[in-house]
Amino acid sequence: MSFIHLIGFGLKVGHLVLMLCYSFLTVISLNSLFINDSQMKPNNNNNTKSNKLWIKFLEIFSRNTSKIHHYYQYIGSDKFRKTWWKKLLILWIAFGTLLSLWVFWYMRSQALETRKDNLTNMCDERARMLQDQFNVSLNHVQAMSILISTFHHGKSPSAIDQETFAKYTERTAFERPLTSGVAYAVRVLDSEREQFEKQQGWTIKKMTPVNKDKYNPEELEPSPIQPEYAPVIFAQETVAHVISLDMLTGMEDCENVLRARELGKGVLTAPLELIKSNRLGVILTFAVYKRDLPSNATPEERIEATDGYLGGVFDIESLVEKLLQQLASKQTIYVNVYDTTNISNPISMYGVDVTDTGLQHVSPLNFGDPSRKHEMRCRFKQKQRWQTLAISTSFGIFVITLLVGHIFHATINRIAKVEDDYHKMSKLKKRAEDADVAKSEFLATVSHEIRTPMNGVLGMLDMLMDTVLDVTQQDYVRTAQASGKALVSLINAVLDQAKIESGKLELEAVRFDLREIFDDVLSLFSGKSQEKGIELAVYISAKVPETLTGDPGRFRQIITNLMGNSIKFTEKGHIFVTVHLLEEAAESIDVETEPSSKDTLSGLPVADRNRSCEGFRPANQVEDPSESVTLIISVEDTGAGIPLEAQHRIFTPFMQVGPSIYRMHGGTGIGLSISKCLVNLMNGEIGFDSVPHIGSTFTFTAVFSNPNEQQVNGQPKSKLEFCGMQAVVVDPRPVRAEVSRYHIQRLGMHVETVSSLTSALSMLTNGSQTVHVVLIEEEVWDRDSSNSSLFFYKLRNSDNPPKLFILTNSIGGSRQYNGICSPAVITKPLRVSMLAASLQRAMGSNRSNDRNGEIPKLSLSKLLIGRKILVVDDNNVNLRVAAGALKKYGAEVVCAENGRKAISLLKPPHSFDACFMDIQMPEMDGFEATRTIRDNEQDINTRIQHGSLSLQDYANVSNWHVPILAMTADVIQATHEQCLKSGMDGYVSKPFEANQLYQEVSRFFL
Repeated sequence: MSFIHLIGFGLKVGHLVLMLCYSFLTVISLNSLFINDSQMKPNNNNNTKSNKLWIKFLEIFSRNTSKIHHYYQYIGSDKFRKTWWKKLLILWIAFGTLLSLWVFWYMRSQALETRKDNLTNMCDERARMLQDQFNVSLNHVQAMSILISTFHHGKSPSAIDQETFAKYTERTAFERPLTSGVAYAVRVLDSEREQFEKQQGWTIKKMTPVNKDKYNPEELEPSPIQPEYAPVIFAQETVAHVISLDMLTGMEDCENVLRARELGKGVLTAPLELIKSNRLGVILTFAVYKRDLPSNATPEERIEATDGYLGGVFDIESLVEKLLQQLASKQTIYVNVYDTTNISNPISMYGVDVTDTGLQHVSPLNFGDPSRKHEMRCRFKQKQRWQTLAISTSFGIFVITLLVGHIFHATINRIAKVEDDYHKMSKLKKRAEDADVAKSEFLATVSHEIRTPMNGVLGMLDMLMDTVLDVTQQDYVRTAQASGKALVSLINAVLDQAKIESGKLELEAVRFDLREIFDDVLSLFSGKSQEKGIELAVYISAKVPETLTGDPGRFRQIITNLMGNSIKFTEKGHIFVTVHLLEEAAESIDVETEPSSKDTLSGLPVADRNRSCEGFRPANQVEDPSESVTLIISVEDTGAGIPLEAQHRIFTPFMQVGPSIYRMHGGTGIGLSISKCLVNLMNGEIGFDSVPHIGSTFTFTAVFSNPNEQQVNGQPKSKLEFCGMQAVVVDPRPVRAEVSRYHIQRLGMHVETVSSLTSALSMLTNGSQTVHVVLIEEEVWDRDSSNSSLFFYKLRNSDNPPKLFILTNSIGGSRQYNGICSPAVITKPLRVSMLAASLQRAMGSNRSNDRNGEIPKLSLSKLLIGRKILVVDDNNVNLRVAAGALKKYGAEVVCAENGRKAISLLKPPHSFDACFMDIQMPEMDGFEATRTIRDNEQDINTRIQHGSLSLQDYANVSNWHVPILAMTADVIQATHEQCLKSGMDGYVSKPFEANQLYQEVSRFFL
C-alpha cells in the first residue's frame, strides 16, 4: 500500500468514527429536545437557547465531516496521484535535507559545548590550584613579617641575624610553594645611614646593576642620597645577592614598598625582570610595623610606625611550569598567565604566543592585591577535529531520505503502472470475454449449420433403409450412413476441443450402470475386432459398484477414445480393459506385464501396467471413500506401440506420432487430448507405458459419487432363468478364463474353470453337480480334432448332456469334424446381452431380448403410437426427417414452420401430447416461443384455479403443460442450460438417435 493510499485509508477510518459520533450526538440531541418539550418548566427560555446552541454545534460538525469526506475522496483519486505526488516528493526531500542539516548542527554544537566545558574545567582547575598555592605562600610571608617584627625589632639585641634568617627560610620553603626567595629590608633614614653602614659593614647600594646581563654585586653603585633607604639586611640563600640593595632605588620596588606601608597589606609589583636571573617575576611586599596599629590607622600613622619591609619573590614562569607538571593533561592545552591591570596592554607573565585554535577560556586570578588584576587564558593545542559522528549521522539521514523518496517514487510509479496494466488487462479481459462469447456463438452456429444438413442426410438415409433395396443399394446406403456418422463424430470432437480450450466443458451428475456402458462400447468395437481376429475383453472387479453417479457420456467418450486407438493400431493379439477400485488395485488380477511373459490374455507380451500409473496419488490421498468411488481403468493392447521420440507429445492436441500414421490409420490427433482433459475434470489422472513393437497400456483414474442405494458387492440383477445354473469354462489361459467367468457370473450362474478337455470330461462324468453349460475356447477345440470329436460324442451320449458352446474371436457358423456337427459358436467379445441371447436360443426360448443395451423399435412404437406430436422447424428437410422418424414409430405428426404458428397451435385447449421445437428459427426462436407458451399455460391455469374460466371449456384439464423438447443441431452445454431456463422439458440433438429419443420421451409417456 502506498503512502497516499495509507493517508486516504486513515481519513476514511477517521470519517467513519466522526460519522458515528455525529449519529450518537444527534440521537442525544433529539432525546434532549423531546424531554425539554415534554417538561414545560418555567425556565423555558434557557432551554430554548441551549437547544439552539446544540443545533448550531451539530450543523458545524456535520459540515466539517462532509469536508473531511470530500478530502479523503480527493486524496484517493487519480487526480491527486497525478498532480500532487511529485510535490509531496519534493517536500519530503527538502524536509529530509533540512533535518539532516539540523542534526549536523545540533551534534556539532553539542560537541563544541562539550569541548568548551572540558576546556573550562581544565582551565579553572589550573587557576584554582595556582591561586590556592599563592594564597598559602602569601599567608606564610605575612606570618614571617610578624615574626621579624617580634624577634628582630621587639628584642634588643635582635634575636635574628642573617644566618638564622637564611636557615629558617630555607627550612620553611615548602610552606611557600610559589616563592623563589624571601628578603627583609629595614627602613633607614638618611641621618642614620652612616651609622647603619658602619654597623652592617657594607654600603647601601643602588638596586639597578650597571650591566644587567652580568650581575656582579661589587660593581653596584652606592645608593644616592635620599630622605630614607630600605636596604636588605636578611635574605634567603636563593636571593642572598640582594643584601645591601636599596629597595627604594628600584622603580617597581619603590612603588611597591610605599604602597605596602600605606595600606598595611601585601601588595604586588607589576611583572618585572628579576635581578641576576633575568626571569620574569613579581614581588610581594608586606610592611613591618613597630607596634600594632588599629585597622583604621591613617597612612601617616602607618608610615610613622614602619620599621621595615618583608618581600617574597615569585618566579612566575618556573612556578607555573612546576604546577602544570603535576597535571596529566598538561600536553592537552596551552596556559598563559597575564597581568591585566592595564587592560589595554596586558603583560604576559607565563606562556608563549600560539596561533588561534578556535576556542579560548579565561579564568580570573586573585593574588590578594586588589590593585593588580591577573587572569589565566587557556586554549587547546589542536583545533577541533571533524565531527565524524555528526557528519555520518546527518549524511545517513539524508541518504535515508533519498532512499525513502526513491521508494515512494518507485511505489507511486509501480502503482500507476499496475493501475494502467489493470485497466489494460480489464480491456483485454473484456475483449477476451467478448471473443469467447463470439467463439461460443460461432461454435453454436457452426454446429447447427453443419449438423442441420447432416441431420437431413442421415435422416433420409435412415428412411431410405426402410424401403425395399437390393443388396448393392443397401451397401451404398450403409456406407453413406457410416461416412455421415464419422463426419458427425469429427464435428463433435472438434467442438469438444473448442469447449475444453474455452473452459465451457462441464460434467453431468446422473446415475448410470458402469457395466452396461462397457457392454455398449464392446458392441461398438466388436465388428472391427472380429474382422481383425484380435481378442477384445473387459474385466470389472466385483467390488466395483454396479451403479455410480457421474457423467456416463464423457466416461464412455474416454473409454471409446482409448479402445478406438487400440483397435486402430493393433493387428494381432488382444485389447484388454480392466476396472478396479483404486484401493484394491494391488489385489486385482495378477497379470505379469513383462514383455517376455506369456501369461496374458492372448499370450503375447504387453507393456508394463504398473509403469503406466507411476506418480498417481495413492488411495489414501483421494476423495473420501464413504462419499465417492475412485476407479482405476487400464486399457492394454499388443499393437505397434508408440515411438520413444513421440511419447512426450502424445497428449498434445492435433499432434500425431508421425505423418505415416495419418496415412495408414487416419484420425485428427485430438482424442487423447480430450480424454486427458475429461479425466482431469473427473478429478483423476492419466498415464501410459508403451514399448515399440510390443504394445501400449493406458491407465487413468476417475472419481464418481457413491449413490445411496447400492447392491451388495456390486452384483447385478441376475437373469432369473439362468440363476443357479452350473457352467464350466475350458481355457488354458488363466486371465482369459477369468474374463469368461466374470461375464457368465453376471447372469447368476456358478462357474468352474478347467484347462483341458480331459479335465472337463472328468468333471462332467465324476462330478456330483449337474453342469448345464460348457464353454470351450476355440484354441482348445481346434488343437486336437480327434480329442474334440471324442469329447463331443461322449457329452452327447450322456444322460443329461449340457449345452456346448465354442468361444471364438472371428465370425463364422457351425463347423463339421469327421461328419459330426460342431457345437454352437459364441463370438467374442463377451457381454451379458449376447450371452443371454445365445443361451436362450440354445435352450429353445424365443423371448425377445434387447441387444447390447439398444432400445428396440418396438419399445419406441409402444410409447409413440397414437401420440399427437407437433414438430416445429423452419427447415423443410429437417421437418420431413423429424416427421418421418416419429411417424415410423406410429406417432401422429403435425408440422409448423415457425414459432408463432406453434404458439397458436399450442394455445389451450389443444390435443397435442408433445412438441419437438427447433431452437434457431427466424422471426421467433424456440426459446422465445417456449416462454410465450409457458406464460399462456400459466395464465390459463391460474384463471381456472380462480374460477374465471370454466374447466369444461378446457377439456377438464386444470393444469396445462405440454412437454416441449428442444430439437437442435447445437451441442453446446450452455445451449442445453438455456433450454431448461426457457421452460423446455428436455433436449434432443439432431440427427435423432433411438436411445436418446427413448430416454427423453419415456419421461412423459411411461
